[in-house]
Amino acid sequence: MSSEELPPGEPPPNDNNEEAPTEELDIDSNWDEATESFDAMELPEELLRGIYAYGFEKPSAIQQRAIKPTMLGRDLIAQAQSGTGKTATFAIGTLAKLDLKLRECQALILAPTRELAQQIQKVVIALGDYMKIEVHACVGGTAVRDDIRTLQGGVHIVVGTPGRVYDMINRRALRLESIRQFMLDEADEMLSRGFKDQIYDIFKFLPESVQVALFSATMPLDVLEVTQRFMRDPVRILVKKAELTLEGIKQFYIAVYKEEWKLETLCDLYKHSPLPRLSFTAIPAVRSTGFKNKCKNVISLFPACMVIWTNENVILSCVSSDQYLPVYLSQPIY
Repeated sequence: MSSEELPPGEPPPNDNNEEAPTEELDIDSNWDEATESFDAMELPEELLRGIYAYGFEKPSAIQQRAIKPTMLGRDLIAQAQSGTGKTATFAIGTLAKLDLKLRECQALILAPTRELAQQIQKVVIALGDYMKIEVHACVGGTAVRDDIRTLQGGVHIVVGTPGRVYDMINRRALRLESIRQFMLDEADEMLSRGFKDQIYDIFKFLPESVQVALFSATMPLDVLEVTQRFMRDPVRILVKKAELTLEGIKQFYIAVYKEEWKLETLCDLYKHSPLPRLSFTAIPAVRSTGFKNKCKNVISLFPACMVIWTNENVILSCVSSDQYLPVYLSQPIY
């Protein structure tokens, strides 16, 4: 068949009868299957809609290999850094296994910090937007009675920090009879913070058949001990260093010791940078009311910045260390 006779949208054959080269990923794993599209993962239709609505188009390297074994109930060890799509990996794997008719906790996800737990909760809620799920963040810094009331009302997924989760278990507010999945995110960080005993205590309350999935940037002895004690023939996926960060992104920070120097520093960066697009983030050193006041200062100074930055192709934002909520003062021009 000539190229003129090909069906619409079909590319012409290679003149040299050679296959187009495919990108080889540096992945170390005892799981050979890689599913290169979300459509091929046999996900529930409502979850698939949520994935595409969230903005995903194609699964990342770790998502191609880790979502399927998670759905199949296999214990899993995934060594991956931030930026590889690991949060969506276990979020999708968890959502795919939910029994939506059963309004009881079926998945428990632990994270080392309140901020990370709340971030995970938001991702799970967004991906499950069409599934009518209940996801609760069980973290410190919130009213205990509110946690108890929400948990007793019934939730499908609990994301939390070890201390508050263990407290809710002891108060019999968090019932674990229906738990199917136990996820540990940033396991190395969690164990380095001294949560090992609490994690072990929580695990004692879980059903024997619970699936355990562990995500960690490194594999120190503490993490390996957890895998040996709690996991059964786990699937192991190691994303090598070459795939640990997204292409095209470079990050750096400059320590500015006086508040009044920040505007001038930002202006110098933009003025002398050869990059066509930049994202500047102002991170205030104080929290709560102080953070709000700092953002107001940045907002008030923004018109002055734009007088100097004749090219408005820049993102300026404030980020709260308490809430992880960016306040965007401008948007990039593409």
